[in-house]
Amino acid sequence: MQSNDLLLDAFGRIRETVAATLDGVDGETLLRRPAGNGNSMAWLIWHLGRVEDAQLASAAGLEQVWTAQGFAGRFNLPLPERDTGYGHSTEKVDAVKVPPELLVEYYDAVHRQTVTFLETLADADFDRIVDTRWDPPVTLGVRLVSTIADCLQHVGQAAYARGLNPARAD
Repeated sequence: MQSNDLLLDAFGRIRETVAATLDGVDGETLLRRPAGNGNSMAWLIWHLGRVEDAQLASAAGLEQVWTAQGFAGRFNLPLPERDTGYGHSTEKVDAVKVPPELLVEYYDAVHRQTVTFLETLADADFDRIVDTRWDPPVTLGVRLVSTIADCLQHVGQAAYARGLNPARAD
């Protein structure tokens, strides 16, 4: 198995979990903020999509799906177009109000771009420096693993938030 095969599997698991977490979710559950101030499912799924989109597009030298495919306009959020959610205030978390179908559509488009990029990689590509702002500089391999870790945490948080709905048996 090649390294990119492992990464394809990992990113595929994120996609599967996003779809399963949003399947049949109602609007109230999607927007509920655990303990009144936690991140909503809508925000978590939007944010993990934005993180993967921004990180992979930058590493691959591609335009983000968010802008290239018109999702920024379709989401119509009162946020800067390049916003990914880092450091959001409670008001900005509340601003992410979109239907689950649009969240799935956006994440699926991001996932397709991720897969297309990963399929082009050979093991030697993972040592390429993609970010010199850190010490040590960040390689492509490290960036991909950190993106996976971040996205898995957030989709897990969204699944947990869904399970907090007392009206649901799942």
